[in-house]
Parts: sequence; structure tokens; C-alpha cells
Amino acid sequence: MLLTITLTSCSTDSLDETADYNVEALVIPEAKPIEIEILELINQHRISIGLNVLVSHQLIKGQAFSHTDYMTDINEVNHDHFFTRKSFLVDNADAVKVSENVAYGFSSAASVVNAWLNSEGHRGNIEGDYTDFEISAELGENNKWYFTNIFMKK
Repeated sequence: MLLTITLTSCSTDSLDETADYNVEALVIPEAKPIEIEILELINQHRISIGLNVLVSHQLIKGQAFSHTDYMTDINEVNHDHFFTRKSFLVDNADAVKVSENVAYGFSSAASVVNAWLNSEGHRGNIEGDYTDFEISAELGENNKWYFTNIFMKK
């Protein structure tokens, strides 16, 4: 049996956007146990290297969820529409800096966080100069998890 695990690039300030999001239409789901664990693991790592703890932010959660839902719908891990998510957070959450990590196929919080920490670009986002963050994890086809982790500085 071959297990496919995909860890894609992280995104900071690029990619063309066409999607239109507004606050009224934003879906903010309840946190899943795997999402809570990912946030805790990221904050534990940040504390271990002397960085500030990041705070959960509901508008980020809504943006992460909409992107993860999009990835599961098209069955592809990507950073499509990152600029729109970033613009939404700049306009509605006073963000001055936004980045994201995405991943696919990991079966636990620890495995996805460890993969991100072992990737220079993803680790850079986790260890970056941010104040807030959130995660969305959704099961796609074949019970494979898709992840969107967004970081924001206010």
C-alpha cells in the first residue's frame, strides 16, 4: 500500500485572485479536535524558541475553512485565491501581513506540523512575526485530510 502525502509550498504575498468574499457570507465552523491540536502544537513550538503565542481569530478561521472546502471540492491542494484571502483580512481584520501553509494527506496533527517544521518555507511562516492564526482541516475523498493554516499580523 502506497500512502501519498503532499506538502505544498507556502504562500506569502503572491498569486492571482478572482474569488469575492464578504463578512456576511463567511462560514466559521466549530473547531475540530485535530485543528485544536495543530494550533496547540504550533504555539508550543513557538514558545520553545522564545516567540509569542499566536491568538485564534474567527475571520481567519472562516478564510481557512473556505479555502480548505474549495480544495476538497476540486480534490487538489493549492494556494488558489490566496490574494483574495489576504485582501479580506487586510480589509476586515486590520492585517498588515498574511501568509499560509497548506497540506494534504497527513493523518494526524503531529504529522502535518512536523512536516511543516521540516520545510524551510513552512517553518518560516510558523516562526514568523505574526499575532494571530487559524487552521481548517477537512476530510476529502478517500478520507484524506486537507489543511489550510493562515497566519496574520495586526
